Amino acid sequence: MAVPLLDLKRQYAPIRAEIDRAIKQVVDHCGFIMGPELKTFEAAAAEFCHTKHALGVASGSDALLLALRACGVGPGDEVITSAFSFFASAGVISHLGAVPVFVDIELDTYNLDPAKVEAAVTAKTKVIMPIHLFGQCADMDPILNLAATHGLKVVEDAAQAIGSQYKGRSAGSIGDLGCFSFFPTKNLGCAGDGGMVTTNDDALADMIRLLRQHGGRTEYLHEIVGYNSRLDTLQAALLTVKLPHLRGWTEDRRRNAARYNAAFAGLPLKTPVCRDWAYHIYNQYTVACDDRERFLTWLKRHQIGHKIYYPVPFHFQKCFAPLGYAAGQFPQAEKAAATVVSLPIFGEMTAAEQDEVIAVVKAFFA
Repeated sequence: MAVPLLDLKRQYAPIRAEIDRAIKQVVDHCGFIMGPELKTFEAAAAEFCHTKHALGVASGSDALLLALRACGVGPGDEVITSAFSFFASAGVISHLGAVPVFVDIELDTYNLDPAKVEAAVTAKTKVIMPIHLFGQCADMDPILNLAATHGLKVVEDAAQAIGSQYKGRSAGSIGDLGCFSFFPTKNLGCAGDGGMVTTNDDALADMIRLLRQHGGRTEYLHEIVGYNSRLDTLQAALLTVKLPHLRGWTEDRRRNAARYNAAFAGLPLKTPVCRDWAYHIYNQYTVACDDRERFLTWLKRHQIGHKIYYPVPFHFQKCFAPLGYAAGQFPQAEKAAATVVSLPIFGEMTAAEQDEVIAVVKAFFA
């Protein structure tokens, strides 16, 4: 039996009529940019994330870019972040003329190792940007304490973590700003690119509003040089329909993860670690296999959907070669990049499909 890594059509089918009505409403009133559905979604998203403000932007990458810009990051500044994530986490730092400063990860959670952050702080550091990778929050308290000591801002890269929690606090509500992606494969995905910035700080929220609309509050009057980065009304309408279903979809993923964990116990396969204080939303179910190439061939042969998130740590990317990092400098990130594989975890997968994944994985190690 072939099992896909993800099947978005299954998520869409039960709510198709709701989504179609929402899209028709936007098409009927033609307020495609900054329409009323955007405000509705932002209010609902702020309530969901337990923040005062939630501001829709054009993508998750733009959410990071605007958040860093709102913190005053510019040429010559340094932003500390993980050595292991999707490229946008580091790329946006360079786009602002700042320098990404990489720190190694915890190999069990794949998140930024808070014990290694302080050594990376310099007089040029302006922001610490932990990444809540694969749906589990980074260990935030040590990072927040360090930031307070050094007068730094904390921007949460929560692109994969909407609905996750750290000690009862929602992702995106913990640092100064939180950044989310609504890329279609995310737990809460739209029908294209979309993103959001959350904050409890009125001044930072006001700056995001300026930045996302060319730096102006009134048409043709611009206080600063901003960007064209608005969440389309159509996407906001779709997300408003999907948001009330998110908790249920998340619980389906958590159920599937628990079943995998029980089935894979005892195998020489590293399964996801969930901290006692964490509410993990499993944007990905990422395992690690020392014999990855043979494992990948086996999964492909048996038509089990899979993907490597992510095969190259940041310090090995050609574009970051001028930063001068060397092989072996971030051993945990390098180990992760060489061993991780993500398996199907979407909530709509059937019990039979999950049984097939489990059987194929067990057969590999038999």
